[in-house]
Amino acid sequence: MPRDTAASTKEALLKAARAEFAAYGIAGARVDRIAERAGVNKERIYGHFGNKEKLFDAVMGTVLDEVVEMVAQDVDDVGDYVARMYDYHRAHPDLLRLLLWEALQYGEQREFEEGRREHYRAKLERLATGLGAEPSVDVGRTLLTICGMATWPNAVPQMARLILGPDADDKDAMRAHLIDFARSAVTRKTPV
Repeated sequence: MPRDTAASTKEALLKAARAEFAAYGIAGARVDRIAERAGVNKERIYGHFGNKEKLFDAVMGTVLDEVVEMVAQDVDDVGDYVARMYDYHRAHPDLLRLLLWEALQYGEQREFEEGRREHYRAKLERLATGLGAEPSVDVGRTLLTICGMATWPNAVPQMARLILGPDADDKDAMRAHLIDFARSAVTRKTPV
């Protein structure tokens, strides 16, 4: 690989690390494989990120930046919001894998940087606005439930096959079900 700028090397490392972490998790990921996939010396990982855990954090930051487009849209219809999340996670299964690996590695002990907290605050505020409510713990619980609904069928496809049998392959039917379920479960609050 020809010598590239620091930015392109960093980008190549992030792309390679994303694939490696999604496939093997944090503990199973190997810096040698990441460097080889990126076409650089593994010392570049340490030079750009410090260590494997910080590289994982950078990958998660990049992935969540990609999701911001979904957050940036208004939540006028909770069914549409669930559909957008479902579609996004269906098209980008590596995000779910990364989140699951992160949960397995760190559990509840994980500390998050402000950027990740802001990502979810923005989601909560958008949902609250769409529901005609103030941001609150209750809206947060609703958001967590909606995120679960939208991601679970993609995160654990084996459960869908066990529960739905051959109908598990009908992704459009699952999507339509999630939209209807979300709309009936979440009612718009009328401002006082």
